[in-house]
Amino acid sequence: MTVNTPLLLPAIEPTANAALAARLQHQIDHKTKPQGALGALERLALQLGLIQRNETITFNAPQMVVFAADHGIASEGVSAFPQAVTLQMVGNMLAGGAAINVFARQHGFALQVVDAGVTAELADHPQLLKRKIAAGTHNICAGPAMSLAQAGQALQAGMEVVRGLPGNVIAFGEMGIANTSAAALLLARLAGLPVSDVVGRGAGLDDGQLAHKQAVLTRALARHADTREPLAVLAALGGFEIAMMAGAMLQAASERRVVLVDGFIAGAASLVACTLLPQARDYMVFCHRSAERGHHLLLAHLQASPLLDLDMRLGEGTGALLAWPLLQSAALFMAEMASFDSAGVSGKN
Repeated sequence: MTVNTPLLLPAIEPTANAALAARLQHQIDHKTKPQGALGALERLALQLGLIQRNETITFNAPQMVVFAADHGIASEGVSAFPQAVTLQMVGNMLAGGAAINVFARQHGFALQVVDAGVTAELADHPQLLKRKIAAGTHNICAGPAMSLAQAGQALQAGMEVVRGLPGNVIAFGEMGIANTSAAALLLARLAGLPVSDVVGRGAGLDDGQLAHKQAVLTRALARHADTREPLAVLAALGGFEIAMMAGAMLQAASERRVVLVDGFIAGAASLVACTLLPQARDYMVFCHRSAERGHHLLLAHLQASPLLDLDMRLGEGTGALLAWPLLQSAALFMAEMASFDSAGVSGKN
């Protein structure tokens, strides 16, 4: 499969700025603490300052966007749950009862759910954006998950979703039965890893089911052995929610928003986004390390150090919001913590 029509992607500026980085690092180093004593929080503050092009870090109107879609490969029995759960969980989110609703309320994030490709038609709801590309993807074992045109449409739809939202920070999550299979396949192909290393238990497979899933995904990857170009890989192996999330991440980066990346599925979307436009990586804060088997390899491939490791594998964007207080703390210590000079404290000899 080859790409014949150029994909219109947004322009993303790298955050690299040696002068600003030096000022930020000087500010960090001269707070009333030993240099490096706040560890990863210092590196986070530096990244946030570079994203915002400012020595003062501020956040406004934080957004949580959950993309939902179904996957044809579910028919191969790769998930512990039936495909109907995608629709049911979307309904639960719109009713306010999912974990992501709890954490969004807790942390003051506006929540939007995007129908990227759920098999059923969803009723109108104030928090639902209908951007359905199709009623689920095709079975990857039999052919491409979607057409090249659909992959491009999904990326563009994700960009449009972000363009319609306020704020300077945006978190991403997903819902879709069998989407760990699509994520594992994307990781295997885009990072050049064996299927056996990236396939995990998803929503709770036992040993026998896991062995079956690995066999199915090995067969699926072999079916698309000649597919290598990034957009073609996304079309062949991805999901509508992953493609749409990747487009949303690219748009958010182009608008200099902070991008909060959740776990394995959102990580796969970030991998797609960074494969298409590597400079998008500068804007991504990787919030937690999922218990899903391939996620640590995905993080290593993107040279990402996650903020949390809580043995989670829920998805929905939950890990992104649990990490949110760390971003707030990074901004606050930069703004409110005294320097050695201002506090009259002696520095290191």
